[in-house]
Amino acid sequence: MARLEQGPIAPADVLGAVGSEADGATVLFVGTVRGESGGRRVLGIEYEAYRPMAEAELSRIEREALERFDVSRVLIVHRTGRLAVGEASVAVAVASPHRAEAFEACRFAMDAVKRAAPIWKKELFEDGAVWVEGDCRTPAG
Repeated sequence: MARLEQGPIAPADVLGAVGSEADGATVLFVGTVRGESGGRRVLGIEYEAYRPMAEAELSRIEREALERFDVSRVLIVHRTGRLAVGEASVAVAVASPHRAEAFEACRFAMDAVKRAAPIWKKELFEDGAVWVEGDCRTPAG
């Protein structure tokens, strides 16, 4: 179910794609572009990905969450392209019979996306841009 999107992420659609009558809990995490980073005003973000590799890794993360936690469905959607401050950059939705597992699986999946998915982020500022990897920032060339 994992996918990369060029256009806006619709959180309600992501949430609706995972739930069922058998589930008593559905958790949705939506990451948005913040307007400040490292004390600098962010104008926007650009995300790049090698689509086949990124979608395969997002799918692997979904499968791992399903295997590790008592959950019914997991969906990860990540944006690519240029995003404005406030726009959703990633959404992770998890459905489960019980809330604790849904919360745990959602956090696991989001942390794994940040750690392992081949999706690259460039923060755009008034005076330049910076590629971001984890907590490391390097000036964009």
